[in-house]
Amino acid sequence: MLPATFKLCAAISYRHLRNMTGLRRQAAVAISQELSKLACRGTGPSTWINQVRRRSSLLSSRLEEKPFSEMEMSYIKQGEEALQKSLSILGDQDGWKTETVVENGDKVLSKVLPDVGKVFRLEVVVDQPLDAVYSELVDNMEQMGDWNPNVKEVKILQKIGKDTVITHEKAAATPGNIVGPRDFVSVRCSKRRGSTCVLAGMSTKYGAMPEQEGFVRAENGPTCMILRPLHGAPSQTKLIWLLSIDLKGWLPKTIINQVLSRTQVDFANHLRERLAR
Repeated sequence: MLPATFKLCAAISYRHLRNMTGLRRQAAVAISQELSKLACRGTGPSTWINQVRRRSSLLSSRLEEKPFSEMEMSYIKQGEEALQKSLSILGDQDGWKTETVVENGDKVLSKVLPDVGKVFRLEVVVDQPLDAVYSELVDNMEQMGDWNPNVKEVKILQKIGKDTVITHEKAAATPGNIVGPRDFVSVRCSKRRGSTCVLAGMSTKYGAMPEQEGFVRAENGPTCMILRPLHGAPSQTKLIWLLSIDLKGWLPKTIINQVLSRTQVDFANHLRERLAR
């Protein structure tokens, strides 16, 4: 038989819920329901004390979560918008033209969209499992400048929840300085659904990162990478990268097209080298 104080604790929890709203109330409801279940099951004193402590700790951590500000919610919305637009573009199989095909099977396709401009689509297979690729591109994104010579620096400016970040990226100048140094401020959204991962992003405004001296502030997006295990070979990863970018400045379209398609092919090679280490 449980001590009367335990049942009293459950009753008090329910009364306390009346003063709560939103996510905090939902979190407390879940914990209170679990307390009531324990009271009905009649577990021994030492067991229920430990269970109450664990659930109370979980409740406290949830109650301490701060709601997103209006600005944070706008960034989350931008990230979701980039994801949905990117998937819509990739989902339309019509109109893609081949830009580059490499001997190892890597290929770059392109198409022109009325409201976006020219977009590029890289399709490659990486001889590494999905988790390794995901970790390098998401968890270790600030280290990209260490292994990709086309990237000078990636810095996370702000994290919003578990899926959204604001980043500042500096791109290195191309050989011969054909395209000078560019930088980007982006909102990025990462989602994992089963065995598929989607990493999406687009340019955004961030007051704490104004335009930098020596760099042209370019714009990207919607853009995304889709990662999934290769069919029939789960130790390999199929990577699709949609690139949509406006480099700004006075640059001939022929040069831009060559630079962007080459950048995607180079990225795949540098990523393979990084993962092989």
